[in-house]
Amino acid sequence: MTYMVGYGPHNNDRSAIELACQLAVSHPEPVVAVSVVPKGWGTPVAGGSDREFEGWAAAEGRASTEAAMSDFRSHPGVDGSAVWVPGRSVPQVLLEQAHERNAWMLVVGSASDADDGRVRLSSKTDRLLHSSTLPVAIAPRGYRTSSSVTRVTVGFRDDDASWSLLNRVAEMCRRIGAELRIVTFLVEPPRRPVTSSVSHAQTQVLDLWTAQVTAAQQEAAVHLESLGFSDDELTFSVTAESDWKTAVSAVGWSDGDILVVGSSSTHRLAQVFLGSSASKILRNSPVPVVVVPGSVTG
Repeated sequence: MTYMVGYGPHNNDRSAIELACQLAVSHPEPVVAVSVVPKGWGTPVAGGSDREFEGWAAAEGRASTEAAMSDFRSHPGVDGSAVWVPGRSVPQVLLEQAHERNAWMLVVGSASDADDGRVRLSSKTDRLLHSSTLPVAIAPRGYRTSSSVTRVTVGFRDDDASWSLLNRVAEMCRRIGAELRIVTFLVEPPRRPVTSSVSHAQTQVLDLWTAQVTAAQQEAAVHLESLGFSDDELTFSVTAESDWKTAVSAVGWSDGDILVVGSSSTHRLAQVFLGSSASKILRNSPVPVVVVPGSVTG
């Protein structure tokens, strides 16, 4: 098994390798950085421009692998390697490489225009998410840490997908030796004119949601204890706020935290499809986010 990093040519942010190495310290496995460079058209008789293009692409690949190996030198205890491969679709090539290299997790960085310390999907990462059958870990822009993964926080909604995700995250925590925190984010919907005249209607709905998710989390606690988790390995939280940024921030984050969200789709043609809530959680997360695909149902 390996952690596979999607490492772009001219990458000036080593956050993806930083996150992969953090994971590898927590649960030792080799880390391989894969750079995808443009592929030539493969004409039977390559002309001068074709050969020049292939030479340029090869030089890009070599430069990218050298940069990745330089990043690995900051983590001497990690078994890191780097390769480059030609291809026309970066997401497709990364998925093919992940299969060939028996990866159990793909690790990528945030878009180059992301705010420092925040997660933002690039167009390539977005396409990768929609095709991956593996968990995809996304590092915040400029991510740096000296900690192993000490706590995994999972967004819990008390639906079938959340319960399936909870089992997978429990397994992940066991693998990397981390504590598990279950959080339900309750964000008030925008007020509508039809309910604005009803006294305390919004508060009553929020109170009902809170009671329901608290009961569901108690069920989750019993389930996790049956899997061998002790009380001191588990934390439960319900955060109710008026907006997603405040809600995500309110739970509190520390170095060594990662956040896990699940797919909203189990369709075999869209293994990972971020729903509205998961997308908002991801955009406001100050820590790495692991997106776990749903189980294929047909």
